[in-house]
Amino acid sequence: MCDQLITHIRKFVQLTDDEAELIGSKITLQKLKKKAFVLTAGKQCKANYFVVKGCMRLYYISKKDVEQITQFALENWWITDYDSIDSKHPSHFYIQAVEDSEVLVLDQHTEDELISQIPAFCNYRRLIIQKAFTAAQRRMEMNTNMTDEERYRNFSTRFPDFNQRVPQYMVASYLGVTPQFISRVRAKKS
Repeated sequence: MCDQLITHIRKFVQLTDDEAELIGSKITLQKLKKKAFVLTAGKQCKANYFVVKGCMRLYYISKKDVEQITQFALENWWITDYDSIDSKHPSHFYIQAVEDSEVLVLDQHTEDELISQIPAFCNYRRLIIQKAFTAAQRRMEMNTNMTDEERYRNFSTRFPDFNQRVPQYMVASYLGVTPQFISRVRAKKS
């Protein structure tokens, strides 16, 4: 069940077989149908989710009552609401399966235990959070320095799987454009 996660961890740090077994014994698998939630607004986020299979999204409802997607996660990606975990306050976000999915659930208590018992796991989590922060910085830069069309083309080039697996209206929400805009850009490319 955790082989995929262990393989992912070993891309970043060295783990002994005993450490890998300990990690595997502490993490649980959750199977989700398309549109199922692991987090809803108003609930405290208490876990990180590693996508084994499928696609997840993190979004909030804006003051204009519109869904605003801030993150997607495909296989071998993590997704969570760090603010809610850290502050222990209710989340403003939803985490939902975009397609039938399987996620490994790493609750905060277990993560803290693993970090104290396995120094390499602490380093792995630090590296993953650094990568997430870097991605957020790049996204902010793209939002301010690129036109809508440049953002869409950059996204499509860097993450071609999303155009095949994620509905157009969700890609539009993530990029801050309308689905009609994406249709026009795609038509222009043809």
